[in-house]
Amino acid sequence: MKPYRLSAIALSAASLVALLPCGASADDSPRPCAALKRIVAAAPAGFASLTPDDGKGVAQPYGDDAQCSAAHRSFQCTWTPHQAAGANAEALEAVAADIAACLPDATHDQNSPGRQHFYLGGKGQRTEITLAPQGANQLRLVVSGR
Repeated sequence: MKPYRLSAIALSAASLVALLPCGASADDSPRPCAALKRIVAAAPAGFASLTPDDGKGVAQPYGDDAQCSAAHRSFQCTWTPHQAAGANAEALEAVAADIAACLPDATHDQNSPGRQHFYLGGKGQRTEITLAPQGANQLRLVVSGR
């Protein structure tokens, strides 16, 4: 093979490699669906497998100060929505939209400016998700299992 032809092949191969997507990298963007699904999946076992950080993915698109905790029958997070006009109302609606999109099997049985409520499962084995304002400038998410 002639040297110029070998160089052209090498240059073509290098160009193709440069155009291919790079390898996977860690994504630091908030993932509300992953967090919601992890929390709901833990409900039947009593939330024992969760840590306070497990709920932060739900809040991070809307606020940076999430405080979460797990108890035997519930997991809750409270956070302050980013400051903007109507921040609480907008965040309440946005988180409710995330819940509906991420958990398509959930029934959305209360949709009001003061409370969003969803549930999964039948009576006796129901997981409930409640989102409501807490105080003047915070939201509170509670996931409870029976």
